[in-house]
Amino acid sequence: MAGSTPASATAEPTVQAAPARPRRSVSPGAEAWRRFKRHRLAVIGLVVLALMVLLVAVGPLVWRVQINDIDFTARLNTPTANHPFGTDDLGQDIFARMLYGGRISLAVGLSAMLMAMVVGVTIGAIAGISRGAVDATLMWLTDLFLSLPLLPLLLVLTYLFRDALKNAFGPEIGVFMLVVVVIGAFGWMSVARLVRAQFFSLREKEFVEAARALGASVPRQVVRHILPNALGPVIVAGTINVAAAIILESTLSFLGLGFPPDIPTWGRILFDSKEYLDIAPHWSLFPGTAIFLAVLCINFVGDGLRDALDPRKVL
Repeated sequence: MAGSTPASATAEPTVQAAPARPRRSVSPGAEAWRRFKRHRLAVIGLVVLALMVLLVAVGPLVWRVQINDIDFTARLNTPTANHPFGTDDLGQDIFARMLYGGRISLAVGLSAMLMAMVVGVTIGAIAGISRGAVDATLMWLTDLFLSLPLLPLLLVLTYLFRDALKNAFGPEIGVFMLVVVVIGAFGWMSVARLVRAQFFSLREKEFVEAARALGASVPRQVVRHILPNALGPVIVAGTINVAAAIILESTLSFLGLGFPPDIPTWGRILFDSKEYLDIAPHWSLFPGTAIFLAVLCINFVGDGLRDALDPRKVL
């Protein structure tokens, strides 16, 4: 018909949907960091711990008071503008000694943790990838160390070897080496058991069996395939070991078998203040609070890492 409109002219134009944009893949590290940030206590602990590390690292460069300067006219003073944390029985500035001692206490914790991690991961990996007599022997050795009374043994070893190492390497380095080795030598057992359990689980996985079928050697299987997938729980255990090492160093110093009086760690400052708790409580308050905060923040960070590195945990 003359007045009719063609069907093609009246049909509405078809709008094609835009192709779906491919979802951006997220790396395991970025996903772990996203999960870690949702753990508020862990984030707070990480911030506070970072501030403490920054303070003890940069503080002595700003606060130029010497740790062994003696002023008998300012003995046992309460906190003032000149002495923010007060003074001890010799008139020494507690704030300066706290800044200096924080370096040593945190360094002992990190160094002892690294030693325990190296020993524990090595023994656990060998036991986990082996079978039979090797695994049984290494686990017997681990159980033997676990059965030893830790604190009395630490006290005996420190008492026996402290003077020899002080004479060989100097009072600060010698005692530092002794404390780190003694604490690290008795802190690897839990890591070894954890790594062994992870290896038992991972060595039967499909990707390890595929690598084995392709002719990968046992060391290559361990280094390239099993160990990287077992590091999550190991990192968490490492944070706990740092806190334990700080407490053990403080305990040794508090009992008088750690660093000498002229090398003020947090535990040593506590030991020196125990006779003045009634007349100068500030002297013990600040090192005790520093140890408490450091250990608490490290434990919070460890809890956050445990949740962030566990894919089964829903945050």
